This record gives sequence, structure tokens and C-alpha cells, in this order.
Amino acid sequence: MKNYIALFLLLFNLNSAFAQSPLEEQLGSWFTCVGNYRIADNISISNSVQSWHYEIADNFSFLFTNISVNYHISPKVTTAFSYGFMDIDSGFERSGTHTYENRLFEQIGYKHNLAKLPIDHRFRIEQRFLNKTTDNVFNNRIRYRLGTKFKINKSLFICLNDEFIATIQTKTSDGFTENRLYSALGINVFKSANIQVGYLNRNIKGLNLHRLQLGFFYKTDLRKNKLKDKN
Repeated sequence: MKNYIALFLLLFNLNSAFAQSPLEEQLGSWFTCVGNYRIADNISISNSVQSWHYEIADNFSFLFTNISVNYHISPKVTTAFSYGFMDIDSGFERSGTHTYENRLFEQIGYKHNLAKLPIDHRFRIEQRFLNKTTDNVFNNRIRYRLGTKFKINKSLFICLNDEFIATIQTKTSDGFTENRLYSALGINVFKSANIQVGYLNRNIKGLNLHRLQLGFFYKTDLRKNKLKDKN
């Protein structure tokens, strides 16, 4: 366990000494709220809201909202179809031009154990409809995330994941890649809810960005509520 904690601290400080541009020098923030609602044995609905900032709780960058329908093929395999709406502010240190995005994505997740370590794979395909001030742009992205989540004790856990993202080049959009390295300390506040405090290192278009994250994650099993209503 000491090795896991040391790895977490290493990831938290990774690349912090290499910032160059004014945008890279700023420590930004990322607030997240994610809910999951189990409505049948094989079906759940999830939603999320994310707010990104160029600085800590200041200088708005990005708003993400989405809703997903998930089909649980087995305890290890889950598929999902999602719709999301985004507001993207391209300005730094001032309000810039906004891009509004409608996004669809399809994904499959697979979980297994490697020795005693839980492993989580997520593969996603996205269709992005970007409404810019000058024109409308459509592009596709592919994403793969590899992660793990392990317990420290009954109340604390650590999350680690790394995600590779590739935008497919078209006549109206450049092809580029992105990498997101994430580590977080989680606290179970209820049986089905937790808070995570973490760090995201985002490499995109030659920029090395640093974000602190505060997230709230919860699950609700509506099947139990239905059973109670019948009694």
C-alpha cells in the first residue's frame, strides 16, 4: 500500500516543473458531479455535469453536461449510448468566443482483476457537432482509458487512470491527439456516494495543463424503491 500512495503522490506532482506558456503556468480547476440510477437489472441511466476553469474556481473554460443509457451485459461488461451539450470558452484571462457543441458517443467498458488489482478499460467513439461563430464543424474522436481503483481502508480509496484521445482529421478539422493522466483520493461519505479530490495532467496541442479536481459521485438503485412502494 505504501507503494500505491507513493505512486499517487508522484502522479500528483508529475510535470509540474515544465510549464512554459501563461496558460500552462496557471493551476486550473475541474468540478464534477456524476449520478447513476439503476432502473432494471440490466439497465441504468447516468448523468454528469462538469465545469472546467483556467484558474482555481475562476476564468471559465468549459461546461459539459450529458445523459447516458447504459446496458449491463454482465458484471464485467457495460455498454452505453450518450448525448451531451457543451459550452466552450476559447478566451484565457477574458471572455472569448464561445463554441457550442452537441455530442453523441457510444462506449463499452470492461472490468477485470490483474492479480488482486482491479483494472478498468473504457473504449469510446464520439460524434461532435461544433457550432462556431464562423461555421459549423463535425468531427469524430476515439478514446481509450485504462484505470484502476483500490481501497486504502473502508473510507478511503485511490483512483488512477490514463486516457488517450484522438481526433480524426477531416477537411474542416485538424487531426490531433490528447492525453489525460488522472489521480485522485476518494472518500466514501455514504454507502453509495463518494467525494474525490484529484489532479489531472492534460497534454493537448503542445500544451501541458494542470487541473485540480473536486468531484461528487453517487448511485441510486430505483429497483429497491419500486419494491418498497409495492409493500
